[in-house]
Amino acid sequence: MTALALHWLVGLIAVALLFDFLNGLHDAANSIATIVSTRVLRPRYAVLWAAFFNFIAFLFFGLHVADTLGTGIVSAEIVDARVIFAALIGAIVWNVVTWVLGIPSSSSHALVGGLVGAGLAKAGFSVVVWAGLGKTVAAIVLSPLLGFVLALLLVLSVSWIFVRRTPFAVDRTFRVLQFVSASLYSLGHGGNDAQKTMGIIAVLLYSQGMLEGGFHVPLWVVLACQAAMALGTLFGGWRIVHTMGSRITRLTPMQGFCAETGGAMTLFLATWLGVPVSTTHTITGAIVGVGAARRTSAVRWGVAGNIVVAWILTMPAAAGIAAACYALTALLV
Repeated sequence: MTALALHWLVGLIAVALLFDFLNGLHDAANSIATIVSTRVLRPRYAVLWAAFFNFIAFLFFGLHVADTLGTGIVSAEIVDARVIFAALIGAIVWNVVTWVLGIPSSSSHALVGGLVGAGLAKAGFSVVVWAGLGKTVAAIVLSPLLGFVLALLLVLSVSWIFVRRTPFAVDRTFRVLQFVSASLYSLGHGGNDAQKTMGIIAVLLYSQGMLEGGFHVPLWVVLACQAAMALGTLFGGWRIVHTMGSRITRLTPMQGFCAETGGAMTLFLATWLGVPVSTTHTITGAIVGVGAARRTSAVRWGVAGNIVVAWILTMPAAAGIAAACYALTALLV
């Protein structure tokens, strides 16, 4: 490998870790919005709590999602430095735009869209792995729906179990239990989201012939990605926390517990299956579920509708930006 190629490789890994940092920054709200909005933890302590569980998530999950991102969206054989660069730029630009606007869009689908857009710009539709892309697209609908149903069922079950308890006693109990549910959700967030960047870095190393023994994710890549995401979470995403924690519906500690637990269950299942789902979609569906369990008018459906529009736009918008970036680099390099 020439010195220039090595510099390109190091630079792209740095850009990938920057995306992972922005992912943590952008999606911190998913982990802490409910526990902050119910006033169980102050924001500065909530981000510390979430960042810790983000980092240790690799101890609890395999690397199935990283494998999907690395080889299951576009063919690994066509991936090169320009494809990865364009994919990351597409995802980063869309993440920054939605973060500035306070819109909880999906970092995961921005990355998938960026990868597809760059791959199409280089080699056309033949490089797309339709099975992997199909299950990722299906998760746009299924993950919030599953989060919605699980959170709704949890609220109904918990309400029945605690029907004879006073509101004060229920509130006190679930203020403690929210520490557990927030931990589980942060584990699910770190386990699913950090693996996406791991897959990107690993396929980049593979394309440069730097992985011996076939495609795999080296331990240093795992640790670097988990650390970058945890650091991003530490900086929080307060604009999106406000949207997720209070603008969709008002939450009590019991409802916050049910939303986080339902969301965590969805993320654990998706990570086990190797499906790169959106933590934003999942927790939004769960929050809407607990709000709807109280009464449908408790949900601000206009805010939820705006979020859904952002979900629909994310993959094509990131793909378009990435394709334009690839075309530009092809002209300049």
